[in-house]
Amino acid sequence: MTIERKPEITQARIAPLPNLPVFHKIAGRKVVVAGGSEGALWKVELLSAAGAEVLVLAGHEAAARLFAAQPATVLPRPWQPADLDGAALALADIADREEALRFVAAARAAGAPVNIIDQTELCDFQFGTIVNRNPVVLAISTDGGAPMLGQSIRARIETVLPLGLSAWAKAAQAWRPLLKEKIGRFQDRRAFWQRFVDRAWAEVDRAPTERDRDELLEGAERIQKGKVTLVGAGPGDPELLTLKAVRALQSATIILYDDLVGPEVLELARREARRVAVGKTGHGPSCSQKEINRRIVDLARAGETVVRLKGGDPLIFGRATEEIDACRAAGIEVAIVPGVSAAQGAAAALGFSLTERKEARRVQFVTGHGADGKLPVDIDWKAIADPVATTVLYMPRKTLAEFAERALEQGLDPNLPALAVASATLPAQAHVSGTIADIAGRTATLTAGAPVTIIIGRVARERVGLATEVNLAA
Repeated sequence: MTIERKPEITQARIAPLPNLPVFHKIAGRKVVVAGGSEGALWKVELLSAAGAEVLVLAGHEAAARLFAAQPATVLPRPWQPADLDGAALALADIADREEALRFVAAARAAGAPVNIIDQTELCDFQFGTIVNRNPVVLAISTDGGAPMLGQSIRARIETVLPLGLSAWAKAAQAWRPLLKEKIGRFQDRRAFWQRFVDRAWAEVDRAPTERDRDELLEGAERIQKGKVTLVGAGPGDPELLTLKAVRALQSATIILYDDLVGPEVLELARREARRVAVGKTGHGPSCSQKEINRRIVDLARAGETVVRLKGGDPLIFGRATEEIDACRAAGIEVAIVPGVSAAQGAAAALGFSLTERKEARRVQFVTGHGADGKLPVDIDWKAIADPVATTVLYMPRKTLAEFAERALEQGLDPNLPALAVASATLPAQAHVSGTIADIAGRTATLTAGAPVTIIIGRVARERVGLATEVNLAA
């Protein structure tokens, strides 16, 4: 009796691929490139960087000169079938369809995979867009359908993949043979490499040493204090973060962030990082600065990689000095990553410069309230009244009317343009304009609770529409 067995139904472990992504070793092997074009030149540069022995058949003398600087054998004649003998790969930039087909046939007859530039239907393989952090190499393919999209993906990856990663990858290559001798069990080797990866991302700006290797081999991280990085989150738009800020977020184990930092910015942090709100709300409930300082130090002493994430630039009215001093007093390593300030973000969003030749020779940042929540008593009103200065007033909602009144008393031109910008660079951005004499009343119409920045000066005249009313010669 024959028992018919039904075939087992299994779920595919990988979705269909248009091509098989492979990394082909060609160092010291012959590769043939036919054609004398810029496209062929780029392929020769790429192949040479991978160590290939490149033979270029440029077609004629003028084309051959294009490859003069390349470490390749260049012949000023057309290709011949015999040239392909022993080739590991064959490439050509041939516009004529019949000749391209002949090249393909000859290459395949010689056992060489073939690539015809810009004719994907004739190719056995394709070149991806690459990100090079040797020995870490990423290749991006769109199956020849959207090269510009591949390039844009590469550009985004380049921004978040530190150059220092190369040194850690090279160290891994060098250490691997020793590790196989020292660590017998697979589970233990895996644990070592997990510790290696954690340290690489946490300290990617330096090259690893043999001491790192020995400490990781001992099976435990070295006992040390953590470190703290003060990071500027910018005025709100996550795309305004610096590359260094993104890298800090992606290496943090814990992030202490202010109320003004939006969820889109926090999304750029690594998923495993703890996120702790430590906001200080003006004129309302707050996490005290003393408590924030204590948390930062305690977490770093426990070995955490701490990011203190602040809106705007941490060095402008961000009370950074107090946090820096607390870390230094505790012997904690502290670094600072500046951010785009609220003043820069607001001006850029509205399309004008904070300085102009002859009209605005300097910019001054002024806080709208002191430690007691009131207008500071030590404002330099003579500087505020300077007609060729741009004044940016931070956190002024409760004190703007008093500020304007005092500035006018000290001689500030009542017709001087003024802008109030709420939630600068965010989708909810709104602004009102007027003069320093009436801007306080206009600001009341902006969304309650939204951060507001006031820009006062001639640079805002076009936005305010007072170009003919302000005496620019004053």
